[in-house]
Amino acid sequence: MISRELYDNYTAILREELVPAMGCTEPIAIAYAAAKARSVLGEEVTSLRVSCSGNIIKNVKGVIVPNSGGQKGIEAAAILGAVGGNSDRELEVIAGADDKARALTRKLVREKFCNVSLAEDVPNLYIEVAAQGKAHSSSVRIENHHTEITRISRDGVIVYEHAPAEAESPSSSADRSKMKLCTILEYADSVKIEDVEEMLARQIEYNSRISQEGIDNKWGACVGKTIIETWGNDVRSCACARAAAGSDARMSGCPLPVIINSGSGNQGITVTMPVVEYAEQWRISREKLYRCLVVSNLVSIYIKHYIGSLSAFCGAVSASAGAGAAITYMAGGDYASVGRTITNTLANVGGIVCDGAKPSCAAKIASSVHAAILAHYMSMNDDEFRGGEGFVEDDVEETIKNMGYIGKIGMKETDREILNVMIDRVDVESCL
Repeated sequence: MISRELYDNYTAILREELVPAMGCTEPIAIAYAAAKARSVLGEEVTSLRVSCSGNIIKNVKGVIVPNSGGQKGIEAAAILGAVGGNSDRELEVIAGADDKARALTRKLVREKFCNVSLAEDVPNLYIEVAAQGKAHSSSVRIENHHTEITRISRDGVIVYEHAPAEAESPSSSADRSKMKLCTILEYADSVKIEDVEEMLARQIEYNSRISQEGIDNKWGACVGKTIIETWGNDVRSCACARAAAGSDARMSGCPLPVIINSGSGNQGITVTMPVVEYAEQWRISREKLYRCLVVSNLVSIYIKHYIGSLSAFCGAVSASAGAGAAITYMAGGDYASVGRTITNTLANVGGIVCDGAKPSCAAKIASSVHAAILAHYMSMNDDEFRGGEGFVEDDVEETIKNMGYIGKIGMKETDREILNVMIDRVDVESCL
């Protein structure tokens, strides 16, 4: 039986993680910082300067800023946040931006209103927006988490400052270092539904809506629609398609909000839609679906905890491992079965790299979910990749730690070189 301390800890983690966000979280975080800087400035902004980490540049370069009318990039995100954002809404900061704000953003981007620079030797998630007005100046810094403002200044005077929380977890009473697969499953078995129902119902509603939008309309490269049209409509195909379709829409500027996981809307969609699809086709009760979503969300958060919020490791993999674990749990699998599903998923697609947020994320989600579904069926047949094979250990907890080490430490140089290629800082041809 799970202890009260762990029960409360898991509930707190879910409450912190499962929050709404509009569009890709990196441009939204830039818009949030810019909106806050404008609010602190207290007058009309005459220019903006944005300094951010390489991972932020990587994740903003190729994605459409939501509610922007199809505009891309850091400049568009910052300017739209400054001229049309409401910082009180945090990750929904530009939900209320109107045609006037969008038109002004286009104009100011053309006029080089915003200057962008790469910040060196900073956390992977780092944004600093400086706003200049006629009489005053202001700056806002975000570190490690998309809404974690660590410093605010006005006219060079610091008006707010606190040390950033560790990259692996936001500043709160919830402790992710206490997570273990065995207690995640105990929590899923015993949680009172009224303690999680509201946030999980909202997760299903929001993420299902944007998934359906991706199925119904042409967004991005139409990965989800292509799967439905070519693979058929069995539960395995639909699970891949529904997850990919939500990303199709989200990466291409659909303004519908999603419920995120591990700071990512794509990961939020991925932990949700395959589980919802299997529950519908297997006619699982609503209460059981909620318990399965607890497993999916927490397993994803658990794996990502070791990797950190931004790295060269594709978060679709950890999210898909969570979804696969939940499907095995849904099928009546025990600790060993769920562990095999996680191990089989990570051993298969653990090497997918993140080269920024953009339409191809939907394809990576489809591939990862496909791998997780394969992992599930292997597990139910008592088949698994075994300890000593690559980074796989006999204990799933140790396999997860190994994957975390590879993603956080081993892929640091990979992350740096991906960024160099993306911002043309290296002559690839001369290196071949």
